[in-house]
Amino acid sequence: MTNSQNLLELENATVAFGGFLAVSGLDFCVTKGELRCLIGPNGAGKTTALDLICGKTPISSGMIRFEGRPIDHLKEYQISRIGIGRKFQVPSVFRELTVRENLRIGNSRDPGVFGNLWRFGGKTEEPERLAELVGLQDELETAAAHLSHGQTQWLEIALILAQDPALILMDEPTAGMTGQETRKTADLFNRLRGQHTLMVVEHDMGFVRDIAETISVMHQGKLLAEGTLEEISADEAVREAYLGSGGIGHA
Repeated sequence: MTNSQNLLELENATVAFGGFLAVSGLDFCVTKGELRCLIGPNGAGKTTALDLICGKTPISSGMIRFEGRPIDHLKEYQISRIGIGRKFQVPSVFRELTVRENLRIGNSRDPGVFGNLWRFGGKTEEPERLAELVGLQDELETAAAHLSHGQTQWLEIALILAQDPALILMDEPTAGMTGQETRKTADLFNRLRGQHTLMVVEHDMGFVRDIAETISVMHQGKLLAEGTLEEISADEAVREAYLGSGGIGHA
């Protein structure tokens, strides 16, 4: 399964909670620079798979490799430090601070993050660059508490990008967004394609259609199918388990 182009590899990965197999014998790989969508019905094991990769949930059996190195024995903070960033469903930002101050903290490599608000030693233009990348250039002096839900999601994405991880895990990044915010997020992800490796868990099939490169479908803790948008839409097993007769365009 291992080859030099694979950034991430899961081999027979299994997670058991009591007698319940949340993830069962999952074989999965993501290549460098890829934008991978992970879809499936509720309870399919998608979020648990992300939890496995970032170290939030320990593996019961199997192996996870990142850049060819086993990481399933590492703690969550160690996995973060080697280049895996994670965005959860609920945004986590410093709500009392401005967008600029949040981005200064995000760009800091110093554990004393609040001290860096006053002695920021990185590139002074970095908060502006990140804000422009995610469409918040006009909100730099706005407190995060006053941002819309979509803008708060974008700020958290910028905070992850500030650390320049090789792999970014996104768990339902468009949840709660308006249609316009979802379209802007799709544009952002398409611009990030190739610069970072992205793995996106998402239920909004319109969003998946707009960004999909390769789609992996999970069902009952296992990998059900994998392929292009067209291949997944035409897959009878996927239609039966998740998409219905309309395919991705109508899911």
